[in-house]
Amino acid sequence: MSRVLVLPLLLISAVNSAILTFGRNIAWMALALMVIVILVQVFFRYVLNNALPWPDEAARFLMLWMMGLIAPLALRQGGFVAIDTVPRALPAMVAKLLMLVLLVLSCLVLVTAIQLGWKHTMGFGGNFDSSSLKLPLDWFGGESMRVKLRYMYGSLLVCVILMLAVTVELILRTLINLIDPNHPLPHIGGDVIAGAD
Repeated sequence: MSRVLVLPLLLISAVNSAILTFGRNIAWMALALMVIVILVQVFFRYVLNNALPWPDEAARFLMLWMMGLIAPLALRQGGFVAIDTVPRALPAMVAKLLMLVLLVLSCLVLVTAIQLGWKHTMGFGGNFDSSSLKLPLDWFGGESMRVKLRYMYGSLLVCVILMLAVTVELILRTLINLIDPNHPLPHIGGDVIAGAD
């Protein structure tokens, strides 16, 4: 039975590894840009006494995308804060079953979050323009365009989609570990707390 689950696990594990590695690289660049944007605002506000209108919103935009791309990796590697007193006190098999139930419940919550996130991002709220962020197309002879809020909201939608993919992977890992505890699982890096280790 565990052999039937191994191929889907290997596939989703490889896809998650590739996407989350790319996301981690984008996330650290977003963090670096966010720090630069904040330092620019501090310089203009306190040294030149002339606060710029866009850095606060740009920093928020970058922070949301950083979080949206790094949170699924943290979930996969067990980086979230976890209260694990009960699972550690239970017998190993019961603890794995409890983890499986919690992961399935997480899956249901994430599916609902994707539906709500899609409606919010692509619906009415996403049609509004940012109050201060513009694409400076006038630098290239065009006309400046305000950034739509959907590009900010999209970070949370991407986050819950990636978290769902990670949760499915953790469910497969837990199932394989329940059926055959000695079966080798693909390494995902970091310390695994959620799911099978």
